[in-house]
Amino acid sequence: MAAFLMERTKSNGRGHRPMAEINVTPFVDVMLVLLVVFMVTAPLLTVGVSVELPETAAAPIPGQDEPLAVSIDATGRVYIQDSEVSLETLIPRLEAITLNNADARIFVRGDKSIDYGRVMEVMGILNGAGFNRVALITERSQGK
Repeated sequence: MAAFLMERTKSNGRGHRPMAEINVTPFVDVMLVLLVVFMVTAPLLTVGVSVELPETAAAPIPGQDEPLAVSIDATGRVYIQDSEVSLETLIPRLEAITLNNADARIFVRGDKSIDYGRVMEVMGILNGAGFNRVALITERSQGK
């Protein structure tokens, strides 16, 4: 009879102890949502300087490198990614970022309203420091 009472207590739910296992399903759901959010927002965070790029019909350059952008805004100020630098500190900062790798790909983003000479001055400084893989960034033409 004692065995019968024990089973009866377990079956009605009052004799159960709290479950000590972690339910991972909600945890996985939250992690997947966060993963999607970061995947959507990560490309938007690569370059923070607002530059109005010129348009071209040229094909994109293929490459698997992590983009390192040097931007020149409409007033002629120079930025590495989103932090402003002077021309004197441009090369030491780039060397520190690339770990003295002269083969690092550097993208130059020049605002279309600035003087072409300013863009060429920055590119000349980069080339003079030994960075050989320097590319200009433009926007795709709307007609093509």
